Amino acid sequence: MPYANRLSRRQFVFAGAAAANGLAQPAAETPAISSGGLLEISAVDAVAAMRGGSLSAERYALALLEQCERGKALNAFITLGREGVLAAARAADQRRKSGAKTGPLHGLPIPIKDSVNTKDLRTTAGTAALREFHPKEDAPIVRALRDAGAIVLGKTNLHELSLGYTSDNPVFGAVHNPYDQTRVPGGSSGGTAAAVAARMAPLGVGEDTEGSIRVPAALCGIVGFRPTTLRYPSAGVVPISPLFDQVGPLARTVGDLALFDAVVTGNFNAIRPAPLQGVKLGIARGYFFADLDAEVERITNAALRKLQDAGVELVEAEVADLADLIQKTTQSIANHDLVRTLPKYLEDSGANLTFDQVVALASPEIKARFPQLATGGRAFVTEEVYRAACDLHLPKLRENFRDYFARTGVAAIVFPTTMTTAAVIGQSQVTIADKKVSFGAAMSRNIGPGSNAGLPGLVLPTGLTPSGLPVSLEFDGPSGTDRALLALGLSAEGVLGHLQPPKL
Repeated sequence: MPYANRLSRRQFVFAGAAAANGLAQPAAETPAISSGGLLEISAVDAVAAMRGGSLSAERYALALLEQCERGKALNAFITLGREGVLAAARAADQRRKSGAKTGPLHGLPIPIKDSVNTKDLRTTAGTAALREFHPKEDAPIVRALRDAGAIVLGKTNLHELSLGYTSDNPVFGAVHNPYDQTRVPGGSSGGTAAAVAARMAPLGVGEDTEGSIRVPAALCGIVGFRPTTLRYPSAGVVPISPLFDQVGPLARTVGDLALFDAVVTGNFNAIRPAPLQGVKLGIARGYFFADLDAEVERITNAALRKLQDAGVELVEAEVADLADLIQKTTQSIANHDLVRTLPKYLEDSGANLTFDQVVALASPEIKARFPQLATGGRAFVTEEVYRAACDLHLPKLRENFRDYFARTGVAAIVFPTTMTTAAVIGQSQVTIADKKVSFGAAMSRNIGPGSNAGLPGLVLPTGLTPSGLPVSLEFDGPSGTDRALLALGLSAEGVLGHLQPPKL
């Protein structure tokens, strides 16, 4: 369903032309836009209006901050920089009025996951030892956004140290799903997803090692994009493994994901909707469609029929050895790398803390994991196992995906992002078809292959269950086809539609 209360076409004829030329033309602010209307517009439209002068950055920032206050019970933010945001917005307005060139994100407040370094706001990673940690400099991704004119709205809540799928944070409190506040938003970038879904901002930053952008996007009914691994810089971010870690955007429209991609990559050539007639999409039912929640399966099948009606051809074919290769790579690599990358991050970012000090103050969930990793317990990964994972199994997984795409000719493989919908906060197991399944497994199974293979992954909402919980599809394309995947997403979004906004 289209978003309501968009700015009128007439308002954007001028603003869009000014934005396209990078000009700051004087224009009277349009008083007819209600605060509710401002909350519904996309980042693309908001920036066009602010660059064109029909909307002041200060007014827009104030509308978002007021929505943050209205949605405070979601606990989406750890730090909200209200006064700094308004000061930055006023400065943006002054730059435009002075005739200075405005950036492609001029005046846009963006929430940042609190595992991404910001020099002016603390970066806690959701853990007690870093509660008051202020990094010495911005992460490169934050620097790129600021250089483009963006304003950091605040730092969003997350699963502690990004090591989980619930965002039920023991230090800063649980993040609540905007569609049902008794349930989780997904993780680990749950705060960013909740903020975007709840109209606190149109575009936000998350980080995805094994689904931490895509799972919360799916559970909160928004769009999310994990680019090809290494497409965006992930330095200055609390790490797990350099083989899997990747920052990326969450938004409510694919156009806003494309705007983010353009800013970070510097490629501003327009991404246009790709015609769906004759496009091939892969369906690997044996792995991705097994043991789904009944409502997830029903809504997924209905979404696939919509795509077929639009001209998409579904190609049924399996990716070889997925389950075996995921089992031999995911935990072996993540567990091995984690105890090496975190100490280096602490040193490089100026935290003045050791690995052991972080673990000593961590929650029981984290303590139960780290001692095994650090002291050679059951989860300890030997160099022999690690080298086999990196040198044999991971290359084989990537080779199998390359073979799959070449053999089938599909533009992307499509599947339900998660096996089930959002769990109740505090629930570690879910019931699917009368079987108990760990919530982590229900979230991680389908997103794991794309993470490990380094594929670009795009999540689009497809509908709500009768109880009002979002369901989504994920589209994974061949490595390096990010812009083509976003072009496909622009068209698929038009077919699948958008969800009704949650009621706070």
